[in-house]
Amino acid sequence: MDFTFTEEQQAAAEAARAVFTGVAPDGVPSPALTPGAVADDFDRPLWARLAGSDLLGLVLAEEYGGSGLDAVALCLVLREAGRRLARVPLLEHCATAAAVQAHGSPELARALLPGAATGELVLTAAAHGRSGHEPAELAVTARREGADWILDGMQTAVPWAHRADWTAVPAHTGSGEAVLALVPRGAEGLAPADQYSTSGELFAELTLDGVRVPAAHLIAAPAAWERLHRLLTVGTCALALGLGTAVLAMTSEYTGKREQFGFPVATFQAVAVQAADRYIDLRAMEATLWQAAWRIDAATGGAGGPLPPAGDIAVAKIWAAEGVRRVVQTAQHLHGGFGADTDYPLHRYHAWAKQLELQLGPAAAHEEALGDLLAAHALA
Repeated sequence: MDFTFTEEQQAAAEAARAVFTGVAPDGVPSPALTPGAVADDFDRPLWARLAGSDLLGLVLAEEYGGSGLDAVALCLVLREAGRRLARVPLLEHCATAAAVQAHGSPELARALLPGAATGELVLTAAAHGRSGHEPAELAVTARREGADWILDGMQTAVPWAHRADWTAVPAHTGSGEAVLALVPRGAEGLAPADQYSTSGELFAELTLDGVRVPAAHLIAAPAAWERLHRLLTVGTCALALGLGTAVLAMTSEYTGKREQFGFPVATFQAVAVQAADRYIDLRAMEATLWQAAWRIDAATGGAGGPLPPAGDIAVAKIWAAEGVRRVVQTAQHLHGGFGADTDYPLHRYHAWAKQLELQLGPAAAHEEALGDLLAAHALA
């Protein structure tokens, strides 16, 4: 495998690093001390800086004001976002825009994508179904009524749905077909209820009661929801990698300064071995992430593998979920009581790590999916 990034991908990562450098992970109240959401909105000043650096249209074509880059470039940017616990719907926004560009009607693309590239329109996606443990497209029904579609059902844990201008809602037609509807905030019959993520962010439970969607705002191609879900999953892995990398760096710095018996605890074999194990976790997370991100776009171009891209994505999410959990647990252990101090940012990283571990399915769910793929595809 060749994980050498192109000049354009590296430039996107460098631009992201410059934007996120000034972001303070503890810029909002601690989720450990806040009974509700840590804030009513996402980080709008950071959103404006991302727009000014042309990072919101990263995966969009130039005709919509984008840069025309791929999933790997997006994951490089998301990795930097994860390092700083960036409170923006960057993943959901870019993944939804990519699905609209690839499968939406020209009318829908013209209506949404130029504004998405500049950040004037904020997009998010409903991807967890009713409970987070079922296919999201089965949680909402879509039926045709004249020239429109009518949506009924519920989606839970929709990131920043209270503030997003449009939400991509997967649904099923009753005949086994998955569709993707773009629903504007404030649509009649759309009722958001407050939910709070493990990281303390304001999410929403969306109830859809006879929500009417024009045919032009519904993408009937089943590949649209599949592409969106795959990109959301791989992007979550990228956020976990960035978070884990930052946590291991914090742990290295702390154990290098903290002394016992006159020596830095980092020099003790038990500490060094645990840190080395977590470094191996991060390298495995990294390798599986880039393989999965590459397969998303390579599959479109016809490049194949022993398993469908879903197999690589499942492997990446298994490593991301298990790896990021082990990294933050070891960090808490090696920090001692200091890791639980709410004046120190490690506890925030722990809360975000748990959110990312479970987001779009824990490791066990993806292990089951991978087993099904292995059973269905004989490997040479």
